[in-house]
Amino acid sequence: MIFSVRYLICILLLLLPQLALATVDAAYLAELQAQALQSHLAERVEWRKLMHYQPRMFSSGLLGQVDSPTFYLSANGKTDPQGELDATLSSFFSDTLEGDKVQNPQCGFIARYAWLNSQLHFDPARLTPRICKRYQQWHAALNPDRFTLIFASAYLNNPSSMYGHTFLRIDAQDQNEQTRLLAYAVNFAANTNETNGLAFAVNGLFGGYQGAFSMLPYYSKVREYSDFESRDLWEYRLDLTDEEMDRVLRHAWELGPNYFDYFFFDENCSYHLLGLLQVARPEFDFTTRFRWGAIPADTVRVLTTYPGLVHEVVYRPATATTLRYRLAKMNEADKASVLALSMGRITPEAPELQTVSLVRHAAVLEASLDYADHRSATNKHYVVDAEKLVRDIRVARSHLDIISAPVVPPEPNVKPDQGHASSRYILAAGRRGIQNFQELQLRATYHDLMDAEAGYIRGAQIDFFNMTMRHYDHTATRLERFTPVDIISLSPRDEFFQPWSWKVSGGWERVRGPQGNEPLVGVLDGGMGSAWASDKSLSYTLIDASTRVNAALARGYAYGMGGSSGSYLDATPAWRVHPYVRAIRYFAGQQDSMVTLGVQQRVALARDMALRVDVARERQLRIWANTATASLLVYF
Repeated sequence: MIFSVRYLICILLLLLPQLALATVDAAYLAELQAQALQSHLAERVEWRKLMHYQPRMFSSGLLGQVDSPTFYLSANGKTDPQGELDATLSSFFSDTLEGDKVQNPQCGFIARYAWLNSQLHFDPARLTPRICKRYQQWHAALNPDRFTLIFASAYLNNPSSMYGHTFLRIDAQDQNEQTRLLAYAVNFAANTNETNGLAFAVNGLFGGYQGAFSMLPYYSKVREYSDFESRDLWEYRLDLTDEEMDRVLRHAWELGPNYFDYFFFDENCSYHLLGLLQVARPEFDFTTRFRWGAIPADTVRVLTTYPGLVHEVVYRPATATTLRYRLAKMNEADKASVLALSMGRITPEAPELQTVSLVRHAAVLEASLDYADHRSATNKHYVVDAEKLVRDIRVARSHLDIISAPVVPPEPNVKPDQGHASSRYILAAGRRGIQNFQELQLRATYHDLMDAEAGYIRGAQIDFFNMTMRHYDHTATRLERFTPVDIISLSPRDEFFQPWSWKVSGGWERVRGPQGNEPLVGVLDGGMGSAWASDKSLSYTLIDASTRVNAALARGYAYGMGGSSGSYLDATPAWRVHPYVRAIRYFAGQQDSMVTLGVQQRVALARDMALRVDVARERQLRIWANTATASLLVYF
């Protein structure tokens, strides 16, 4: 019994310091929480940015956008900023030691710790500061000197990049323009290996993927975008202080193991990159205006509205852009030699190469190398031994005693952030047959082929959620057309580049029914063909397929095939004309031979305003009708 009492006394003596410490910790925690409440820290914009709180769209209160269960420490942390702040302060007293897969909360939530410490001035004697070795090593490896926002132009053949893409490059202090490829990049993307475009679109629309930040070498992104996908890059170099960059990096660190539900239109790569960047300064508010949709070009545009934030803009043409520019400067004979040599039809010692000037000879060999590299990067191999061919061309070029001037394509006159705004409404009036009508059209996003091309990709149309309301004289206003998806890719072909052009659209529109009425029918159209371009024109010919579904149609549907052809002609930089013809033979269901002949014209009045005049003659169910429309287009 005496032994037991002595044993208990020893245990109490050993635990007494720890119990006293726990008491002090609890008292100090309560003191910090009270101080934070009194200072309204949970209501501060800095805290709400760090926690990614946004006002609820359809009710009062806030909602945190991070979806990882480990990001919010309070049970109600996604909706309760004060409770989350209290739980965060409590976590900082943890005695967890840093390991390979474990961090003390002061290190795991290092951005929160740094900001709360700057406001509450933690007493190191009462709240022991932890040494975050992993973060320190990561930060030292980055050696940040400047941030550069990279905008990659649109790429229609990848559903995740139809609007373009943005990511953040971290330029190190010891890097220059020659070593910039060795920098690291912060990228946000959906975690998926999905290659089916339709599956990606459906899952991306409804948050079916987890999106997360990752750190990767910049050269890998350049290789992917510039070489594989032929996408031009624009570098927006940001002017931030060292402390502002550190705030962003600390937040990137704590976001690293967490994820957001990925949504194609709103919570996408550009939106969450803005959410990361805006922690740099309290006055930055990048994300508020993008609650309903975030187009990469628009997110870049918002950065340029802050005076002095964008220090410089640098254009980096894609490999294919540079090759096209190089070929455009050659005469037809030299281009024929480039094609023959790079396809293995002639050797570097061919007689026709020995009779031209040294400058032309070198240009042919260099263009042949570039074209061979482009084919290799895009997995288009037209020769049996491509490596030997490239090696032979390089050897031949090394024997020419001449240094060629760099081939640098000119920078486009309009940067991506300077193009027209991506949303649009149209006020129109017109006449169809003997009836006058007035029309209102709303488009959520983003660009069609009759819009001003400056700042956008030539031949690319991406229209989402386009709705047209029409009112005829003496009748009720009706929904004339609703097109959630309308995509066209007119990629010009020549002897070197031979991409297919294609289009797809789906929605509802009015068509003539068998009873003389005009029901709103479901429509799914598609087509594939070719396009050709000159400096001021883009012409196309496509084979089309069309499906219509509605109970009011004969047998409830109509299916047909046909074709379309037209040309986009730029009479002046502001005036575009589009004559076109489309014919579809519906041979299944409701049979019909539909023909449309038309001319569209657009005159740009300003960057975000234009006039259009459309004239068309259309045949449906053997009845011809003429339509003329005058429209005012306003972009916002």
